[in-house]
Amino acid sequence: MSSREHFYNVDLNWKEGRTGILSSPKLSETIEVVTPPEFEGGIEGKWSPEHLFVASVSSCLMTTFAAIAEFSKLAYESLIVKATGKMAKNEDGKFVMNEIILKPELMISDKNFSNKAHRILEKAESNCLISRSIKSKIIFKPNVLIGTLN
Repeated sequence: MSSREHFYNVDLNWKEGRTGILSSPKLSETIEVVTPPEFEGGIEGKWSPEHLFVASVSSCLMTTFAAIAEFSKLAYESLIVKATGKMAKNEDGKFVMNEIILKPELMISDKNFSNKAHRILEKAESNCLISRSIKSKIIFKPNVLIGTLN
């Protein structure tokens, strides 16, 4: 990284009810965001802040892994990261995202690199800046498969 600070600007424009549109001056796509259906007035089938929170952890794992794998010259066929955020009330009776379970499934074609693949997954998890920035407990359950995509 070339500097000690980086800034990521996100704008939210309320649309109606419990719906808003996220945008960024540097991005061409927008995301509609709503209250999740688990809460009063919530909406089914759309991205919520809770989904985006979990997505930020899983996507950070993926981008960190990709960078480390590239640097380490690890070839891989695919990476799928299944992530589940658990929201529960804390000791103060307030909802928090207290746990995120990450289940990355990495497919490599050469079984001789299985240990290296596991090490890189572990290194990616420990170096993910989003995971390091949040209070939620991260439960990491990596799986390395041997095979090729058809």
